[in-house]
Amino acid sequence: MKLLQAFKLSFFFLILISANNYSQTNSKYNQHDVFDPTFLIAPGTAYRSGSGMPGPAYWQNKADYVIKVKLDPKENLVSGNVKITYTNNSPDNLTHLWLQLDQNRFSPKSRGAATTPVRGGRFSGGNFEGGYNIYSVNLTINGRNYKANYLIDDTRMRIILPKTLKAKGGKVNIKIKYSFPVAEYGSDRMGTLKTKKGTIYEIAQWYPRMSVYDDVIGWNTLPYLGAGEFYLDYGNFDFSIKAPTDFIVVASGKLQNPNEVLNAKERKRLAKAKRSDDRVFIRTVDEVKALDSVSNVSDYKTWHFKMFKTRDVSWAASRAFVWDAARINLPGNKTSLAMSVYPYEVASDSAWGRSTEYVKKSIEFNSKKWFPYTYPVAVNVAGRVGGMEYPGIVFCSYKAKGGRLWGVTDHEFGHNWFPMVVGSNERSYMWQDEGFNSFINIFSTRNFNNGEYKSRRDSARKIVKYLLSKNSEAIMNYPDVINSKGLGNNAYFKTAIGLYMLRELVLGPDRFDYAFKEYIRRWAFKHPTPKDFFRTMNSVAGENLNWFWKEWFYKNWLLDQSVDKVQYINGDPKEGSVITISNREKMAMPVKLKIIEKNGNVLIKKLPVEIWHRGGIWSFKVNSTSLLDSVIVDPNYQLPDVNQSNNIWTSNYKLKKSKK
Repeated sequence: MKLLQAFKLSFFFLILISANNYSQTNSKYNQHDVFDPTFLIAPGTAYRSGSGMPGPAYWQNKADYVIKVKLDPKENLVSGNVKITYTNNSPDNLTHLWLQLDQNRFSPKSRGAATTPVRGGRFSGGNFEGGYNIYSVNLTINGRNYKANYLIDDTRMRIILPKTLKAKGGKVNIKIKYSFPVAEYGSDRMGTLKTKKGTIYEIAQWYPRMSVYDDVIGWNTLPYLGAGEFYLDYGNFDFSIKAPTDFIVVASGKLQNPNEVLNAKERKRLAKAKRSDDRVFIRTVDEVKALDSVSNVSDYKTWHFKMFKTRDVSWAASRAFVWDAARINLPGNKTSLAMSVYPYEVASDSAWGRSTEYVKKSIEFNSKKWFPYTYPVAVNVAGRVGGMEYPGIVFCSYKAKGGRLWGVTDHEFGHNWFPMVVGSNERSYMWQDEGFNSFINIFSTRNFNNGEYKSRRDSARKIVKYLLSKNSEAIMNYPDVINSKGLGNNAYFKTAIGLYMLRELVLGPDRFDYAFKEYIRRWAFKHPTPKDFFRTMNSVAGENLNWFWKEWFYKNWLLDQSVDKVQYINGDPKEGSVITISNREKMAMPVKLKIIEKNGNVLIKKLPVEIWHRGGIWSFKVNSTSLLDSVIVDPNYQLPDVNQSNNIWTSNYKLKKSKK
């Protein structure tokens, strides 16, 4: 009897699958494209392991900086000099060097200006006569001084060396004297803002800096156009800013000379803030309001900072700053200092009055969950820039308040993990910092103040409109190539949603979090490529995810899961049911279904991605005991399904009346 029943059931499934295969000939799905065994199979090297970790011969070069500049508000000019000590740790002898001159983006003759649309945009430089004035470039190699043979091409400088820079430890000192006018709007990376008590200067990309020479492509010399951000080597920074006496200067790194630039009252308040979990004012609203209306810029003082093991430093200066601070508590009983500076016009608790609280809570959460914060300070600056990140300091819009201020603060400080600690190539792979950071923002926002500003930015359904738009593109593109109207959705949201789906639906939180933290640990203060990330996640999570990396990051495929049919075994609902689902677009994902019976029972069915190994149709048996009322695919809206009209099957089944 059991053998006959099994035969009938097998025959039933055979007929069902054949009929469904015939009915789904219009499906775009091809399992051979998704589960491609040749994808990402290039062997590892001595520099980068096939498992995604740095190889036994991994190397990267080092750039140390000593910078001394003066800010002259009357001339709107930053001028000074930089001394770079560049160490060639590569296995290659170098005959020339490349440096980055990012300020040249703000020249009307730059490539960035030439490629800016007539309508302008976030990354335009404005109508501004900017750029570096380079007065001298000198070299020291093995104790001998040389006048540099250099060429400036747009945002890049090439130096032909008088002697080969030896591999595995060769050093060269480069000293450059320069100046540049400060752009009012510097591609939303830097700029100035006039307030009632003076101008706020947010200064970045403010010194000639080394391009990265790596094992992947050698010299990285993509020009700075505006959208693509930065790729920098790590080193130590010793820098000084000479500013008018009544200015406050805040910066990446630790202030070295508080006795010279702060009065006794300010020093006492700063010391108190380092011990306090609540904000302490170093310069109060009333003190700023009491300032004379005009600054005396004839007198100057020098602010001296140091920062170690970092890829960059930035700073801000103004006489208009209200300044408050509080202690950040880090793992291992370590601490840092959260600070905020802002004009008194936005000092209320509905706006920048809560900034230091936001800084503190964001960094404390991410330090505990992912990797400890590594810098001595975390400074939030209110100014012209809408939102931009640098190690230990960020620039956020002075207009931001409430949830918007939390969001931009949390996002910009999240960048201190990606790409400040994990030093990916932003100029080529914007998603590897913006998307990763947007992903960790989901959890820090949920956590902050019991979800005060929680949102549904983790909802994959919200990206469907972008996926179906003409602006939709593959993630794996240069940021300067991606349509500017779709850049935010692509590099930020699409990447974050991809990681969120991977965590929640494919790997589960435990496996994902362990692998993600291992990626951060492996590549802290190093230069990972996308493949290093993909391979780390595969290896550490114990799952071949190449199908996911291909469809979500390299391709621009869509997802359409459908509930096609429900049939009752032997026509009797009491014997169970067979549900048929299909994959109608090119992308594959695991399936979750909610099955509701007429008798009120609710069943949840989860199916792994492997059901799509042999085609785009899958039928499975459910041990239901009555008529089904409905079957819903993706009941929690966790997938970016582009056709929701076929996600629900509802019953119109009627039992035949028995003959009397």
